[in-house]
Order: sequence, then C-alpha cells, then structure tokens
Amino acid sequence: MQIHYISEANSVLNHFLGQIRNVNVQHDSMRFRRNIERIGEIMAYEMSKDLNYKDIEIQTPLGVKKTTAIEDQLVLCSILRAGLPLHLGFLNYFDDAENGFVSAYRYHPNNDDTFEIKVEYQAVPNIGNKNLILIDPMLATGQSMVAVFNKLIEKGKPSTIHIAVVIAAPVGIAYLEKHLPDNCHLWVATLDEKLNEKNYILPGLGDAGDLAYGNKL
Repeated sequence: MQIHYISEANSVLNHFLGQIRNVNVQHDSMRFRRNIERIGEIMAYEMSKDLNYKDIEIQTPLGVKKTTAIEDQLVLCSILRAGLPLHLGFLNYFDDAENGFVSAYRYHPNNDDTFEIKVEYQAVPNIGNKNLILIDPMLATGQSMVAVFNKLIEKGKPSTIHIAVVIAAPVGIAYLEKHLPDNCHLWVATLDEKLNEKNYILPGLGDAGDLAYGNKL
C-alpha cells in the first residue's frame, strides 16, 4: 500500500484541520461540514496528480489549444453518514465521477466496548475495472473500511483503489495494510497518535457524523 500524508507540508489544509478539531469552532455544524468539504477539495487536488491523463484538443474562440483531461473512470464511494461532506468536496473537483454510498456502523451486541461492523444499505454503480475512491473522514480501527471494500468487490473488482480519510490512527493504517490489496493508495490528511479504550481516535475531533448532522439516537 502506498500512503500519502498530505499535511506534512504546511498549507491551508492545516488551517481547516485546526478548525474541525477546535471545540470553540466545531459546534457550528454548517461550518464543520464546509470545512470537511474544503478538506475533500484539497485531497482531491492532491490525488488528481496521481491519476492517468489523455491528450485532448480544445477549440477556443481564437484557435485550438492542446491540453490533457482525466482518462480514468472514477467512482466516488462514501460511507454514510459522516462521509457525505468529504464526498461533496471530492465531487466538486471530480465532477464526471460516478457515485456510490454504503452504510456501515459499529454494532455492539453485548452493549459494551466490543463491536462488529454491520454493512447494510448500498447504492453503488459498477466498479469493475474502474478507479474506486473510498471516502470516510475517520480511520480508527480500519474495520469499517475493510468491511465496505470486501462488500463492494463482491460485484466487481476495481482497477485501482484510492482510500481518502481526514484523520487516521496508526492501528487503522496497519489494519488496512494487512487486509487490503497491495495496489491501494491511502490518502491521509493528518495522522493522530492512537485510539482510546473505546477505539476512538486521540486527539481526534469527536464523532464526525454527529458534528456534521446532529446527535443520533
């Protein structure tokens, strides 16, 4: 797996990352969603440098200009519900991409800290031989991402796999490296320290879905 740590070089990305973590800012749901969206736009731009391009000619009012356009067939697939603002940021840049949505959540059968991943709702186009971009803001244990990927490839195998996360923990990255194909690219906006006893990222930012859309039952 090839891992890209985007925040290693200072840019406006770090400004947005600071705001989504800041308890004095993140309570504004609209601002939180917009900041996640802007982070998605930055990540999409960085990812675009790794895609395949084709030569094209553009007719202008005064002549013809040779340039390039994205050749890959892209499928953006986000994990509901927290992945939606990040998905929108990618879609703002990859406007010709197809789109898929999958629900995945932690199910606690014993009402304690142990859990299993439930993957249920799916609305996904054909991903066979296409460039799949899996989107989820938080990579904690990595189990949700792997469960979703395994469910998706039951219906087709992508030619290339990109995984985009805003905040990742080392244990989650190690889990992906162990369970996903070698041709995966993992794009991480920023790397955090560890997980707590409930498997939430520290220092993290809290629950991204709740911050974006309100508390759930």
